[in-house]
Amino acid sequence: MTSRSPSGYGTFSAPDELTANAEGVTGTHAHQSTSQLSASSSIEVTVMARQGDDRESADVKSPDAVALNEAIEHEHALAFWEAVKLYPTAVAWSAFVSIGVIMLAFDPQIVGNMFAIPQFKKDFGVEHPNGQFVIPAKWQTGLSLGNPLGQVVGALFSAYPMERYGRKWTFFACVALTAGLVFIQFFARSLQALLVGELLGGLVLGCFVVIGPTYASEVCPMALRGYLTSYTNLCFVTGQLLGNGVTAGTQTLNNHWAYSIPFALQWFWVLIIIPGVFFIPESPWWLVRRGQHEEARNSLRRLASKKVNIDATLAIIAETDRLELEMEAGSTYMDTIKGVNLRRTEIATGVYTTQVLSGIYLINYGTYFFQQAGLPDEDAFYLGIGFLAVGWVSTVISWSFIAQFGRRRIFNIGLSFCVILMFIIGILDTIPGRPSGVAWAESSLMLVWNGVYDLSVGPVTFVVLSECSATRVRSKTIAVATAIQAVVGIVMTVAIPYMINPDEANLQGKLGYYFGGLGSLCLVWSYFRVPETKGRTYEELDILFDRKVPARQFKTYQIEGANDAAHS
Repeated sequence: MTSRSPSGYGTFSAPDELTANAEGVTGTHAHQSTSQLSASSSIEVTVMARQGDDRESADVKSPDAVALNEAIEHEHALAFWEAVKLYPTAVAWSAFVSIGVIMLAFDPQIVGNMFAIPQFKKDFGVEHPNGQFVIPAKWQTGLSLGNPLGQVVGALFSAYPMERYGRKWTFFACVALTAGLVFIQFFARSLQALLVGELLGGLVLGCFVVIGPTYASEVCPMALRGYLTSYTNLCFVTGQLLGNGVTAGTQTLNNHWAYSIPFALQWFWVLIIIPGVFFIPESPWWLVRRGQHEEARNSLRRLASKKVNIDATLAIIAETDRLELEMEAGSTYMDTIKGVNLRRTEIATGVYTTQVLSGIYLINYGTYFFQQAGLPDEDAFYLGIGFLAVGWVSTVISWSFIAQFGRRRIFNIGLSFCVILMFIIGILDTIPGRPSGVAWAESSLMLVWNGVYDLSVGPVTFVVLSECSATRVRSKTIAVATAIQAVVGIVMTVAIPYMINPDEANLQGKLGYYFGGLGSLCLVWSYFRVPETKGRTYEELDILFDRKVPARQFKTYQIEGANDAAHS
């Protein structure tokens, strides 16, 4: 590893045009540096301006480190509402790009609800011995596989265009492709045609879950990082809630519009996104890594108010990128599992996979689950809406918890309650004779479970996912985590229809034992492995991981100055 300067952070790498007086408020990513920079403002440094694979060096003056240090400390103290006032466009564009996640969540939710729509079951299903029509479990599995399979392939693929063409144009391409592929779903009149539409659509939709969190983490200040990255979970819940609402409204129709309307409404998101996508500011982090410093400066000006010191922001982005180069952090998929990045990728993958193992995939089958639990069709649909409405409100409430208590504590406590609730649901389903009130009790507890999940595990996952990945491989780390989570999701997608279908295992509420057990294993892992990342800059997180600080010590570990920071 490259040796460092006495300060512990090496020389300050920044192009001459990035030197700043650091007066006023630091910019969108001043938080990407630690509060201990070189104390000299006149030392000669080497600049590495990346132009593809080519690099050139030039001796330049470092910024006024003392003033810059004050600006970084101001960033640490920046309050939520002050940050919103300083970065209103960053908040708006982050929310805009995250609409893609709503599209991603909407599609599997309407497909899962199709299995409970009478007209869809009549047109595509087979008649059950009791006279009811049922979609065979193998076709439920096949149709439901489109989204998780897409997340595997799409997520891994998306990192390449994101690094080559940027976040903005990759997002545009995915939206345009989605618009075309919806035609297959809309005009499908056989399970085979619908399966093709779901598989192809899933490949593109899988890219959105990488683009959204990556963009949010690269355009917002530290004070907003937890809010805007956890907003991804709100977008998931919003898409699911809208999917439930739409199918509840169309399920009483006695023709193909009962399922065609939900598919057609996916074009609504395309119409919203396409006009605005041309005005999205590109990620300044991506631009700096490509050596496009002037373009990065222009992007930062569009993301922040005039009170923000853009030059200081840009210099610190370059310094964080330099530090990761010094730590030998590359930018390929192999680099996500090399050295210290292996631990970071494990954490990102672990928290994301915990979502699946704790039972979140039951949401896609929520209405169908309620039906199989014994509720009437109409009650099942309306309870499905209430199920996700609780999740939506809980996600919004979670923002205050994340800001106050951090990540690790909320994740572990929330997961503990989710595990307990699952076991209670399983116990209720094993009551001899299965009293009539058990169905409502199980369904009500699922509502509570979803509320707890969206207060904790759901939103915190996306915060940890973005904060634990190194900046140079963030998109690829998120892609790897998404792909592995989706592989586990595929297993669940295959298993759940067979576990809840009346002509198969018909487990009903006994699924609580299954997910309670898996959730318990995840809880043990998260206690020892999930760190507290609240209040840490990206550069501070680089140093903590590089020093192999145990997860339980992240919150209290002090990054000292000159003597202690020296590292070999």
